[in-house]
Amino acid sequence: MITFVETKNIIIQILQLTEPNEKFLEESELMGAIAEFDSMAVVSILTAIEEQYDIEIDDDEITGEIFETFGTLHQFLVDKMT
Repeated sequence: MITFVETKNIIIQILQLTEPNEKFLEESELMGAIAEFDSMAVVSILTAIEEQYDIEIDDDEITGEIFETFGTLHQFLVDKMT
């Protein structure tokens, strides 16, 4: 199971946020709200999660809604790992 902090740390690492002023609350917006959070970031984040947690995320599971907020992304990952 992935924790809230682990999800946050993966995003910070992939986006290379040296000054993560984003608190990553559940309602914190991702796609469109963080300049570094683009389609390449989505691929990089998913790849990192797959490798680190030894899971497979199919392309047909990915929707824009998953990346609307930090909470929706984290919940997707929690659901995927249970």
